[in-house]
Amino acid sequence: MTPYREILRLHSQGISQRSIAASCNCSRNTVARAIEKAYEHNLTAPLPKEFTDEKLGELFYPKKPLTPSNRRMPDYACVHKELARNGVTLSLLWTEYCAECRQCGEVPFMYTQFCHYYREYIRKNKATMHIDRKPGEIMEVDWAGDTATVTDSTVGKELPAYIFVAVLPYSQYAYAEAFLKQDQEVWVSAHVNAYKYFGGVTRILVCDNLRTGVDRVSKSEVVINRTYQELSEHYGTAELSLPESENRGIIFKTALSSKYGRTTFNCKAVPLYFEDNKSA
Repeated sequence: MTPYREILRLHSQGISQRSIAASCNCSRNTVARAIEKAYEHNLTAPLPKEFTDEKLGELFYPKKPLTPSNRRMPDYACVHKELARNGVTLSLLWTEYCAECRQCGEVPFMYTQFCHYYREYIRKNKATMHIDRKPGEIMEVDWAGDTATVTDSTVGKELPAYIFVAVLPYSQYAYAEAFLKQDQEVWVSAHVNAYKYFGGVTRILVCDNLRTGVDRVSKSEVVINRTYQELSEHYGTAELSLPESENRGIIFKTALSSKYGRTTFNCKAVPLYFEDNKSA
């Protein structure tokens, strides 16, 4: 749930949107939209207690029932098949879908809804639909196992490091990066760096129900947090997190640990040394 009350409280104190986003663990776009919506409804902090975050969310973004008669559900079986072709993205297919709807006098879904229903299609059909994996089709991401030990060779100080790992399951080609913390900013940066390393973006992104990527997980439902959703929308990929009943963790942790358990890595700022007694 977006902390609307806190966003508006900090805004009333003259705090910058960048600082508010960092404090509330959300994107600057979310902060800007919340402030804009508050102005539209003549709301200023301090707010009455009855204006909870949930109530504010309903006020700012009231649910509008979709009318089946004027909105056509895309053929996601066809969408999924088309995405297997080189150069085809969700953004491209959405553009074509919008053009078809307008030709028929129908109202198309917005891009966010288009991607949302595609994610739902993937989740619902994952157990029964056979997918012939293609190179670069899926990227799996996770924080790998226990923390590693990082040694600054200039002063000999040891620090705990969290190892972000991204893998392309078709080839088992992996990317790993060490960070000194786990938060939304690091999580997003790690994905961007992985995409740069691989030289492209996969059409499906699978994460292991982490707090940095998922707001709520149950046996039947996964709620992706807004920042992670914005990341996937920016890159035109569909993120997929499995419910607890299906989640078995990312399988590459052990292989990565055994292969790189005791290896020295160097970066521009600090030489990093990963000890084998701290499985990565």
